[in-house]
Amino acid sequence: MKNNSNIIIFCSLIFLMLSGSIRAQTPDKMDWWKDAKFGMFMHWGLYSKTAGYWNGHIAKGNEHFMIHEKISLKEYGTIADDFNPVNYDAEKWVLTAKNAGMKYIIITSKHHDGFAMFDSPSNDYNIKTRTPYGKDPMKELVDACHKHDMKFGFYYSLGRDWEDPDVATNWPHKGGRSNLVDYPDEDIKVFSRYFKRKVKPQIKELLTQYGKIDVIWFDTPELISPEESKELRELILGIQPHCIINSRIKHGFGDYKVTEQKIVEGLEVEPWEACITMGKNWGYIEYDTIYKSSELMTRQLLEIVSKGGNLLLNNGPTAKGEITDLAQERLAQMGIWIKQNSEGIYGSKPWKVQNERLAEVPKNTKKIKDSAEENTMKDNLHDATSKVIFPEVRFTSKDDNIYAYVSSFLEKQVVIKSFSKNNNAIVKEVHLLGSDKKVKWTQNNEGLQIEMPNYNSGEIPISGFKIITK
Repeated sequence: MKNNSNIIIFCSLIFLMLSGSIRAQTPDKMDWWKDAKFGMFMHWGLYSKTAGYWNGHIAKGNEHFMIHEKISLKEYGTIADDFNPVNYDAEKWVLTAKNAGMKYIIITSKHHDGFAMFDSPSNDYNIKTRTPYGKDPMKELVDACHKHDMKFGFYYSLGRDWEDPDVATNWPHKGGRSNLVDYPDEDIKVFSRYFKRKVKPQIKELLTQYGKIDVIWFDTPELISPEESKELRELILGIQPHCIINSRIKHGFGDYKVTEQKIVEGLEVEPWEACITMGKNWGYIEYDTIYKSSELMTRQLLEIVSKGGNLLLNNGPTAKGEITDLAQERLAQMGIWIKQNSEGIYGSKPWKVQNERLAEVPKNTKKIKDSAEENTMKDNLHDATSKVIFPEVRFTSKDDNIYAYVSSFLEKQVVIKSFSKNNNAIVKEVHLLGSDKKVKWTQNNEGLQIEMPNYNSGEIPISGFKIITK
């Protein structure tokens, strides 16, 4: 009897060890997202049609102009009468993102104006019902993402909706982002009525009409209660358990943190994502023609990845359904660079050192103070990311290898002090990413000295090196 008991205990231990091993090997729904590093954000809606103008003048508030210009819902809704994206090509959008090295797309299904850019049976204020286009562009976009192995997510404005009578706001003050033209009395608005009448039905539609959806990206949670955030999370996961939800569902029910138009100061242990514009605005603005350079945006990508985050880089397509030439140009340049240097980006993790400066940052660089957590949801023209380009090295790690990206450094030789022999980092091999050319290097107590490659005209001046240590 005693021997049988021992056998049972032994078998139980083996079972527990094996089941634990199985659990450890089971993929987490966040795994792909953590490995992806780079995604495309797309703001597309009725505001794309006006392109930054209203009644012959430059509109205040740009893509948020409905409340800044104090336009009634009825008048704003007339924009839909001429909204017809005849040049929309979902597959071209997806391939533009994929060729840029992006791994996922997030697009506005409903922005603050309350207009749904999808077929919404529960609310007829949508592109299929109200526009000459008369179709659901999201169906084509999701299908194209599935076809080309791109992950897909819907943006949804949660606590701002200028079409619904029950949506009050509290930022930057009471009623500060509300439709007070049609619904002036904030005190009679009841968020729970809007939540039940519009949010829940539309989220169900987004999760049941298109097949697999990888991310629900909420914005502006405003006055949602903890109970409603919890209910919303349960609703989403009840339909698509694998779906990832960002932190703007509010009250701690998200899977990852979002920073808007800024990059965190140091290493972040928890999953995080920076959403940043290419130009100054989120939606298409005709006169917004000064975009960040491909060099600057690549540097920002490296900075974010070195700190453990993802970059969600925004562009605003036109009302005709086109990604602007400027955006396509920048993305194509980044794609060429990423194709050569991706080994140390996708699936990478931060190293013990995030960066090393090769020159001092100019003294006149302005440091923008971070906002309080509740005020991180800024309107347009609040890009707090640095625009200063200076020589530096950004580090990542993967599979026991270290990757050093030497950025904006035009000298013939670079010395990376983080690999000084005094730091007990004995270098065994150095390889230039995307090249079979042998790298000339030496290591001493000062650091790792590497002979830099020459850059062609128009090439992004950032070199990635794979460093293997003993």
